[in-house]
Amino acid sequence: MELAFEAIDEDRPGRKWRVLFDRHWHAYSRWFLREGVRARPTYMASLRAIKQHMPELLPAYEEIIEVAGGGDLEARFLAMWCPPVYVGGCSQLILPGKEPALIRNYDYSPKLLEGTWLASRLHGRRVLAMVDCLWGVLDGINEDGLALSLSFGGRTAVGKGFGVPIVMRYTLEFAKTTAEAVKIFSRVPIHMSYTISIIDRAGEHTTVFVNPDRPAEAVDRLVSTNHQHQVEWPRHATATRSVAREAALRTALEGGAKAEAVVTAFFRPPLFQTSYDKGYGTLYTALYRPQDASCELVWPKERWRQSCADFRDGTKTIQLGELP
Repeated sequence: MELAFEAIDEDRPGRKWRVLFDRHWHAYSRWFLREGVRARPTYMASLRAIKQHMPELLPAYEEIIEVAGGGDLEARFLAMWCPPVYVGGCSQLILPGKEPALIRNYDYSPKLLEGTWLASRLHGRRVLAMVDCLWGVLDGINEDGLALSLSFGGRTAVGKGFGVPIVMRYTLEFAKTTAEAVKIFSRVPIHMSYTISIIDRAGEHTTVFVNPDRPAEAVDRLVSTNHQHQVEWPRHATATRSVAREAALRTALEGGAKAEAVVTAFFRPPLFQTSYDKGYGTLYTALYRPQDASCELVWPKERWRQSCADFRDGTKTIQLGELP
């Protein structure tokens, strides 16, 4: 099975982003309206939510709406306020020490991945990120060396809040340190449960559990999969091997392992998953290095490195499921 990835360098939304929008809008609009148009918040409700919780993001939000055509439905979707439910997998590992790193496997359906690696400067700060929902963030790093990644939190609770990718975007745009990132995730409401791994250039790190029905909680944990303190959705945890993956991550950390050795562990079962038809196969591994604000997308037989200082447009086609 082939999967295409594309790197796009565009400081502000323009021609390149519009091509991305045109490519994915049909599928996204169908997903966004799958429960009917009245099931989604109005534009005014979405605008009020951004003004209340993420006001600094408002200029970029208005600009990206304009590039998308200025329509009501587009504006509601791009706000990501109370979006439809979505569930995924993912494994995450924070590597502290002299050369701090954040490593993650992104496990999801290949049919639903945008595959866009976007470098932008929406508010003056360079941000490099894997994109979801056209400008949200699955994982990324900014020029100050703050790196984030997300994984599904393993709970069925749904509430009033933002889709987590736009909160990830907001954090990378306006936070420089782990402490600043934690403050954002502690105050901005998020509509489902997620686990956020965070590390900055100084090596300060934490894992944050966010939930729609509980206060955000920062914990001293280096590894995370698809449950938080304990398994709360047994069926999902069993299907995605969440507990086994967590144990494998802990093993990978033993003995002061270096980043390259840990990345190799991400290509072995149970961390490397091939259940693509069920929606939780491994689509890419990301290795973030805060000291030089760089990221490598890694596959068993391919590597692709970019950084905030040196990012170039390009494409890469990957054969999914290939092991070394």
